[in-house]
Amino acid sequence: MERPSTPPRPPQPRATAPARPRSPPTPEVTRRIEESRLHAKAIRDQREAEQRAAGVPSQPRTASGFVATDDIELAGPAGKKRPYESITRSQVPATNRDARTAPNKTGAAPADGALPPMSHKFTKYVDYNFSTMTDTKGGFLSTEDDPWNKSMSAGASSQPGQPEAEQKPAHMTAAEWERMQLIKKLQRNKAGPFEPGISVLADEKTRKRCRECRSVEIDFVWEEVFGCAVCNTCKEKYPEKYSLLTKTECREDYLLTDPELKDPELLPHLSKPNPHKSHWHDMMLFLRYQVEEYALTHKWGSVEALDAEFEKREGDKKRRKEVKFKEKLLELKRKTRTEAFRRNTGKAGGGGIVGGKGGATKFGDTVGGSGKHVHEWGRTVENEEGMTVKTCLTCKMQVEELEF
Repeated sequence: MERPSTPPRPPQPRATAPARPRSPPTPEVTRRIEESRLHAKAIRDQREAEQRAAGVPSQPRTASGFVATDDIELAGPAGKKRPYESITRSQVPATNRDARTAPNKTGAAPADGALPPMSHKFTKYVDYNFSTMTDTKGGFLSTEDDPWNKSMSAGASSQPGQPEAEQKPAHMTAAEWERMQLIKKLQRNKAGPFEPGISVLADEKTRKRCRECRSVEIDFVWEEVFGCAVCNTCKEKYPEKYSLLTKTECREDYLLTDPELKDPELLPHLSKPNPHKSHWHDMMLFLRYQVEEYALTHKWGSVEALDAEFEKREGDKKRRKEVKFKEKLLELKRKTRTEAFRRNTGKAGGGGIVGGKGGATKFGDTVGGSGKHVHEWGRTVENEEGMTVKTCLTCKMQVEELEF
């Protein structure tokens, strides 16, 4: 037998220089590659046209021209993406298991595609069902939480007696909706491009001028709301006539009532958003000279009568406070008298009145004896303070009595 031996080591390759990076193709090479690709594509299109003319079915291929082979597998039956109609709820297969639709007895989804009511078991895992909620701009609420909230129903008015609130159309974006609201606001306030222009062709009899300086540049908002033609310069120049008063100032300074202030024919007012809280009611601003004219001329008659009524109301307010204070003081006196009588009765007889045995003395026990004390009231008399009182003949306890 031959003796086994270790094979010799393979020769080590000599160290070679690193391979140089390939240079990009030249424009000429790129042009030839593109011409060859277009030529091959034209030949393929010609062959497919001949096969269609001969009635031979064409093989499914992708948009890039790949055909299904052993190495290439196409996605889908035809190598294309599913159309959108196949994944919509209008064509849901009978065997499709979709949590959004409740299958009927046959296992198929409902034809109308409406959402079923939320199951009671579903509430164990989900606290809020947002599909039944409405964004009220103050939180997501449902009709179950607040059934009387008018913002839950579309087109509901925020205040009674006003037109229904407009809703953003579905085909309009948020930016377009804000722009339309801004245009309506400018039209309502007659500002910006919607401010009435000054025409030189207008008749002098019908042209509106400022009641102070006879200027034609009047504030048309004030003219429409208050019926007062005045310019901005005169409004700042005569604040004692054209300043605006709030509803509280009219009620406290001129002693006007709420029905009078809410009557637009009697006292027109300008509504503005509340500067303190945006969700509060709008401010009602009144023109000073109109308020003074109604209060001093029609309601009170003069400034002296208004001052007299103010003093009378302040006096009545002061008297009501004094009467209330006296009632509280009398109630305190009654409690004090009761406590004093209880303490004095407990000290009499030393160590207790009940049988003189040192027992605990309680309010209502007979003075100097045992047993329950029964009051024997005398005749009612009127004391120095004008209150009607009656006195117990035994314990001398006094109580006040009101006669009706």
